[in-house]
Amino acid sequence: MRVISGTARGRKLKEPEGYSTRPTTDMVKESIFNIIQFDIEGRRVLDLFAGTGQLGIEALSRGALNAVFVDESNEAIKLVKENVKILGFEDKATITRGDAAAFLRQGGSFDIIFLDPPYDSGLMEKAVNNIFEFDMLKENGIIICETNVERQLPEAILPYIKGKEYKYGKIKVALYSKNSQSKQAIR
Repeated sequence: MRVISGTARGRKLKEPEGYSTRPTTDMVKESIFNIIQFDIEGRRVLDLFAGTGQLGIEALSRGALNAVFVDESNEAIKLVKENVKILGFEDKATITRGDAAAFLRQGGSFDIIFLDPPYDSGLMEKAVNNIFEFDMLKENGIIICETNVERQLPEAILPYIKGKEYKYGKIKVALYSKNSQSKQAIR
């Protein structure tokens, strides 16, 4: 597992031991960042269900203003802290141990939100619906959802728009955006 591009390009990240955390593959991560490459610089990022923190870290490497990492696992939070420190992003990172739903209820506003919960947990649907309910995405912001290809994701509620879905073997990446002026799907 490595940082693909930006200021930390090629740097290795610490990986979890065992199978309690399922990191995004480099191929899927590269595809995600190819899709959103022009939407990262200077943006505020939320890496919910952070795991190793690699999605938020990749965004920081590519010029995101800051990133908030949230995970309920002590082991995951320890990994995120180590990876952020190794790459020197401590001043741009806020790392929170806690339940995703509780974090979302606190509110906040982000330009990019990464959602990659355990695939069969039902947490994806809850997180997406909470983001809609608490209106946590800034105008023209993007939600990136990674799940298994069979998972049906919630329909968008205006001003949120459900965008294109991309399939990579057994993995699906789906996008939502917020645009009060348009009803067109993104990307």
